[in-house]
Amino acid sequence: MALQATPSRPALTGIRETFPLMGGYVPVAVSFGLIAVQAEFAPWEAIVISTLFYAGASQFLFVGMVAGGAPLWLVIIMTLLINVRHLVYAPNLAPWMTASRGWPWLIHGLTDQVFALAHQRLPQLPVDQRLGWFAGVSLFAWAGWVGGTALGAFSGGWLMSRWPLLGEVLPFALPSLFIVLVAPRFTSWRWGLALSVSIGVALASALAGLTNPGIPFAALCGALCFYLVKHGPGLSRGRHE
Repeated sequence: MALQATPSRPALTGIRETFPLMGGYVPVAVSFGLIAVQAEFAPWEAIVISTLFYAGASQFLFVGMVAGGAPLWLVIIMTLLINVRHLVYAPNLAPWMTASRGWPWLIHGLTDQVFALAHQRLPQLPVDQRLGWFAGVSLFAWAGWVGGTALGAFSGGWLMSRWPLLGEVLPFALPSLFIVLVAPRFTSWRWGLALSVSIGVALASALAGLTNPGIPFAALCGALCFYLVKHGPGLSRGRHE
């Protein structure tokens, strides 16, 4: 029987609604743990990175650049560039946040996937249930990511030797997870236009050899497109947002 969002257990409701994310979350985390160990990081270092950084794609970039001998300043700059998208997450959720002091303690758990889920669900929840629900979602997702990293770091080599096909599948886990989150937005003409602009700019940047800088640039172009369509004269289509 499905849990209902009641005042006594909004966190459990959040955990239940996070389970579908785990199908993409855990394989990506396992992949990161394995790649980190292959890059000569100790298993405990991979776990610490996932616990403290908890930044998905940026963790892969960080490990790759450190293993390749990149200077620390460049590693920091590129990591921040990829994570610049997070600057728009909290402001977009702010209208549905309560005045509780618990929110700042949970912001570390605001990932792309958690944001996508929270952006849809928080407006639907009663005010007194939102913090508990978000705590359940963010903490469960964080635990899944750290646990998946530990599994990949300690057992990734054994898993690959036992099931070689995993070596072909795991690299696609991260892009697949983002595709699942993004695809439903194409049902909206405004989101579809903004996403198409982002994809086009990202592809053009990659073809021009500017793959890493192209990521935040494509995101900014998509956001600008969305804003202009929403607020431009005569462009709003009311409920077809």
